[in-house]
Amino acid sequence: MKFIVSSSQLLKQLQVLGGVINSNNTLPILDNFLFELSENQLKVSASDLETTMSAVVEVESTDTSSIAINARLLLDTLKTFPDQPLTFKTESDSTIEIISEQGKYDMAYFSGEEFPKAVELPSPSSTEVPSHILATAISKTIFAAGNDDLRPVMSGVFFQFNSKELTFVATDAHKLVKYTRTDVTAEKSAEFIMPKKPLNLLKGILSGSEENVTIEYNDTNAKFTFDNVVLVCRLIDGKYPNYEAVIPKENPNKLTVDRASFLNSVKRVSIFSSKTTHQIRLKMAGTELNISAEDLDYANKADERLSCDYQGDDMQIGFNSRFLSEMLNNLSANDVQLEMSLPNRAGILTPIDGTEEGEHVTMLVMPVMLNS
Repeated sequence: MKFIVSSSQLLKQLQVLGGVINSNNTLPILDNFLFELSENQLKVSASDLETTMSAVVEVESTDTSSIAINARLLLDTLKTFPDQPLTFKTESDSTIEIISEQGKYDMAYFSGEEFPKAVELPSPSSTEVPSHILATAISKTIFAAGNDDLRPVMSGVFFQFNSKELTFVATDAHKLVKYTRTDVTAEKSAEFIMPKKPLNLLKGILSGSEENVTIEYNDTNAKFTFDNVVLVCRLIDGKYPNYEAVIPKENPNKLTVDRASFLNSVKRVSIFSSKTTHQIRLKMAGTELNISAEDLDYANKADERLSCDYQGDDMQIGFNSRFLSEMLNNLSANDVQLEMSLPNRAGILTPIDGTEEGEHVTMLVMPVMLNS
């Protein structure tokens, strides 16, 4: 095997793929990148058995072969080079030589045959989504997904596709985010739960892409194809909870407030809240919102007032400040609306402005019981 490649182009692709590799793999071959050379195209893959990702890099070559190279060693080496052409060539049955302007470096390699093959999806359903829409959908929902190993279905993002809209939902039972696009649709209805790791990888690469992403899926796997990248991952098995049932429909008490001021107040006041509950209290009456917190163990206390537009009965409700901050941070609106019915029912947070046409975001946050 022999090929010549730009060091910076190779590094750029390998850094993306490196996110797939786990720090402690059960199979030693998974510590490697798979290089599959087919004349002027080098396909590089990384896998953790659940997720496999590959990217194609243009190279100068006339060979066809496949080998596996240690990922950590190769990445550490490439990071030190200024942009230049590098020549890779296999010397013996077990070493590959990298030739740069500075010198020569020998690395061990393994047979590409040992590397696990990516899963093929027989006759999958398919949908095309603009990459910026998919990137936004992931970043708007993924923070609300749970980390509970006992409830794996809640540790991913629920994709719900039909001929009217695409919906993405995440919840950890304390907070829930539903992100809907009515400007993108799928031919057939489908539902599946995507794990967090491949979604975080996608979010990282999609942000700068202009392409459409082709999503193919069946009952067990999903495949994302765009630019020169292919990501295949195993879906989370199980039935997603009926999230529509927990979104309260009747919410007569409506609070409209400037998002940035509200977020800053919540952050400031929460410093004085109990370190175990992170509880803050919202008290609404007329055009005034009162935000307070108290840590009885240390006699710390904070109280702030914000002007707002409030319609409904005077009420007090408690929230976990971390959940509220996360949600407000994730919205890009100038003004937000918080709809409530009772102090023991979930509050619904929605942006009033700043959304694209066809884009709908609903965030739900469970209250915490107030100490009277």
